[in-house]
Amino acid sequence: MGSIDNLPYWQVNVPESERTAECPEYLSSLNGKDIGVIGTPDCAYHVSTWLEVQNIVAENRLDDFRRIPSHLRRYLEYSWKLKQDYGSVMNFVLTQRLHWEAPIKPRGKPFEFDDDVKILWNDWPYGIDDKIVHLVVWTKFDLAEDPVTTDLTDEARAEIDEYVQKTFGSRIPNDRYIWFKNWRSLKSIHAVEHFHVMLYDPDPEFIDQITNGDVPLCRKV
Repeated sequence: MGSIDNLPYWQVNVPESERTAECPEYLSSLNGKDIGVIGTPDCAYHVSTWLEVQNIVAENRLDDFRRIPSHLRRYLEYSWKLKQDYGSVMNFVLTQRLHWEAPIKPRGKPFEFDDDVKILWNDWPYGIDDKIVHLVVWTKFDLAEDPVTTDLTDEARAEIDEYVQKTFGSRIPNDRYIWFKNWRSLKSIHAVEHFHVMLYDPDPEFIDQITNGDVPLCRKV
């Protein structure tokens, strides 16, 4: 077997018998960051601890989040297939995950009605400690952004804080959950509003309850 150092990025983490001479289409147009991740052996990847996750969010270094290389490969392949079958990842999320009809219209003001919000597992979580549960909170309403900075407005941030505290803080210590909203440039799905919540070692029954028994796609495919 040849050295990993001599392999093209699309052959890394692939059994020798399954490697292809040509780059698969779903890996052919990656940015530099993703090429670097895909070309890294899983054994060389550093899984983020809870403290590291907290620091990344606190310091707004959200682009430091990365998936385990082989998991990123699966995510990119699955997303590519979804686009062939559903036209876009957004269409799949709307029809198969959220079961919301387009155009999306909220029933009330932000967080006023439960049916304007849905909590699901992140289907393809980042490379983080296995004890960390990564959820996505999807909303039918927009979360207001500052037009100059594209960051959340103070009002929107306060609304999310209140919701997260009520939903998660009543069951989990404050130092064991954290939320963030990806920068616009980091979003994989733009048309449906959402933010992320990570929880350290929560009660599985609580997670089943708030996600209505959801199972992430990475466990199904």
